[in-house]
Amino acid sequence: MSPLIDELIKALRVLPGIGPKSAQRCALYLLERQREGGLRLAKALEQAMREVKHCSHCHNLTEQALCSICRDTTRDASLLCVVGTPLDVIAVENSGSYRGYYFVLQGHLSPLDGLGPDEIGIPLLLERLRTGQVRELILATHSTLEGEMTAHYLVDAVSGKGVNVSRLAQGVPMGGELEFLDSRTLAHALQSRTFVPPSAV
Repeated sequence: MSPLIDELIKALRVLPGIGPKSAQRCALYLLERQREGGLRLAKALEQAMREVKHCSHCHNLTEQALCSICRDTTRDASLLCVVGTPLDVIAVENSGSYRGYYFVLQGHLSPLDGLGPDEIGIPLLLERLRTGQVRELILATHSTLEGEMTAHYLVDAVSGKGVNVSRLAQGVPMGGELEFLDSRTLAHALQSRTFVPPSAV
């Protein structure tokens, strides 16, 4: 196979869930049947890689200084939902039951992977809470070991700062990730969230 095709196959393998066979199939499909689509994909990908960055306020992905949610002044500034990834923001927004703001962590605490509080942006979150606007911090981290560890750390970190802490309620299975939940389940979990006392999750 030609070096250019080999390079295309290797490049496609950076995507999650794409193994050698899938990457080969995608590459050959684009070359044989979707030249125009492949060029459009390449242009969109290059532009996104150059221009999309993290929102300076919440860390969601955006091509502007502030994302569209942070620019929306009609939302409730007293509510701040903490999620693990931009995919989780999309999941919560699709539930249609939340009108506050977000803070997107850069993953979850994972000492084995070298991800401590600084690496996932917790100091920036605590700095944001110092403004005094936030009255309720909704922990919507994943129901995985890392997500629970992150939630527990945040409960301790905000203890005594005058902020109520709540956690998503029923409907979120242990080990589950928000992006895979249907919107009705997530809406119910948001509406039924429970407040968390200090040193508990």
